[in-house]
Formats: sequence, structure tokens, C-alpha cells
Amino acid sequence: MKIALYNRVFEEIDIPFFEYLFKILEEQQVNIVLFKEFKEQLAPHIKLPESLELFTDHKDLSKDVDIMLSLGGDGTMLDTVCFVYNSNIPTLGVNLGRLGFLADVSKEEIEFAIRALKLGSYSVEERSLVHLDSNVDLFGPFPFALNEFTIHRKDSSSMIKIHTFINGDFLNTYWADGLIVATPTGSTGYSLSCNGPIVFPTAENFIITPVAPHNLNIRPIIVSDSSIISFEVEGRTDQFLCTLDSRVATITDKVQLAIKKENFSLKLIRLDEHDFLQTLRHKLYWGADSRN
Repeated sequence: MKIALYNRVFEEIDIPFFEYLFKILEEQQVNIVLFKEFKEQLAPHIKLPESLELFTDHKDLSKDVDIMLSLGGDGTMLDTVCFVYNSNIPTLGVNLGRLGFLADVSKEEIEFAIRALKLGSYSVEERSLVHLDSNVDLFGPFPFALNEFTIHRKDSSSMIKIHTFINGDFLNTYWADGLIVATPTGSTGYSLSCNGPIVFPTAENFIITPVAPHNLNIRPIIVSDSSIISFEVEGRTDQFLCTLDSRVATITDKVQLAIKKENFSLKLIRLDEHDFLQTLRHKLYWGADSRN
């Protein structure tokens, strides 16, 4: 078995965990493909296997990589999507951060997780991505996101108007700080913090959620992910922000934007003891009685 390892934010407090991880991988006779920058950060602290392969971008990941391990929090997992790209490499998130909604395997579970991967004792969920079409090249070779696309006012400028269309038909003009188009996976992220609904990860939907809307009768709406959602933006300034997950670009009102479902998906590994409902209960305290 060959496993690729990616880490975005290297912290020395995690060094004992990394040592333990490499020990387990060696015991399980796993071949390792390591993110080059991660290797350079680890090398002064840990004796690494001599037979390491390295990668710097999605083109370096060969077809014989069986699994990608994302070592960090949910932000690291969002970065990992750009490395996995359309390779169909199944990805498992190991939580070194705080909430860990996508990266839901804890440090304490890592030995169990590696053994489960070796035995094939896991399931793979298809997580849809959102794709951005634009008349300007905003995000290079990665015009997609796992969680959400947003349009947002820039800096402390006044609210903006976002004219929104579904399949060419006018939906609404949002007077707001911004607008979110979230995937089902992203429904528990930024959209949820703006009072968007929680949607099951396998649902074939987009969630359109306004950010601090001025018209208080406006609510989030769920639409089919077979829809094409387009926008026209205007405001008192001529610059706005556009994001795909954590990546940001500055746009003007001359930029044409349209959102649709990406033609490939992320293959997210779930261990047999983990599921979405369990994550809701444990991470978001779903249904918890605060009186206890």
C-alpha cells in the first residue's frame, strides 16, 4: 500500500504524533509519499524513511497512490482537495486542530485508522464540489471548492447588491454583506454560521445563504446542484471579494460569475465506526441537553 501525507501548518507540538505515525506506517509496511515542504519541516526533528517519495502538486501524485492522509484541521483538508484534484485518490482527514468536522479521525485513533486502511475496513463517500466559471482567470487550474463559493464586500465598504439567477431565471437581488453558495459538505461550515440549513453530504443540492442580509424577509434556499447559478454584483465601490473555500480573489463588477457542480468529486474515507450523524452529535452537540 502507498499512502501520501499532507500537512499545511507544521507545529512542533505535533512532532511526537508524527513520530508515532511514521512508526506505525513502517510497522504496517506502508510506502510513503510525502509533501516536499512537510518533509523539509520534519527532517530536523524526525528520522525519516530513506525510501520516501515526494510531491509538490497534484501532477506529482502517481496513479499508484492508494490513499491521501490530510494531517491537520478542516482547513488542511480543503487544501488537500487541490492536491487530490481529479485523481480519485480516497482521502482521510486526521484532526490535529480543533473542531475537525471533515478531519474527524483523532490522534488517538491513528493506529486503528492505519490498520483499518490496510484491511480495507472503511467506506468511501462521494463529496460533490462547486465549480466556478468566469470570464477572468481567477483561480488558475483550481476553479473548484469542497465547501463553498462566496461573493463578499471588500474591506469595510457598504453592503452590496447581488443579482442572482438560476438557469437564467431571476431569483432575487440580495442586499447584503455577501452571498454563499455551499455544497452539502459546506452546509456545516460558513453557511451554517449564517443560519443556513444542515444538509446531508450525499444530497444533490446547493445552499444559497445570504451574509447579513439587509432585507430581513430573505432566507437561505436549497436548489438542485444540476442548476447553474449566475450573478451580477454592484455596490458603491468597484471591487469585491470572491472566494473558493479559503482562496480569495478580488473582482470588479465587470467580472462574470457562474456556479455549477464540478464534473469530479472528492472521495472521502469514513472509518466504519464514524458516520455523519455521529459527527453531528459529537462535534456540533446536536440534540444535546444543555441543562445536564
